[in-house]
Amino acid sequence: MPGKVEARLTELKIELPRAAAPAANYVPTVIAGKLLFVAGQVTFWNGELKFVGKVGREFTVEQGYEAARLCGLNVIAQAKAACGGDLDRIKRCCKVTGFVNCPPDFHDHPKVINGASDLLVQVFGDAGKHARAAVGSVSLPLGVATEVEAIFELV
Repeated sequence: MPGKVEARLTELKIELPRAAAPAANYVPTVIAGKLLFVAGQVTFWNGELKFVGKVGREFTVEQGYEAARLCGLNVIAQAKAACGGDLDRIKRCCKVTGFVNCPPDFHDHPKVINGASDLLVQVFGDAGKHARAAVGSVSLPLGVATEVEAIFELV
């Protein structure tokens, strides 16, 4: 029987991508005590890279929002893998850091990273509400538009 969070994903018609393998010398997740750290996730959908370019140049804020949402889906997929497939082990999302690949005069980082934040609240409810940083960057790995990392508390 699927857990509460899996049922919520089904209700929202949200499909998670496969948890991506690390692209360099790091692990995708680390559990330390009751904290789960999810490494920065970029805009992969089942191995296919999406949203390559800068928000504010190649992409609108709305498209950047969708890119950040895709990063959020990858964060949840990594968390699920780290929890042995049981997302109900997540007590709450504590912190999200989102990076936006953008030109120097871009100022809507929070609106873009809301794509990941809104997703986490949709999926986890009040437990998805988190502290956050939304940061502009001159470039990101593989030239992607966004990258998102997260810290979760486990039960």
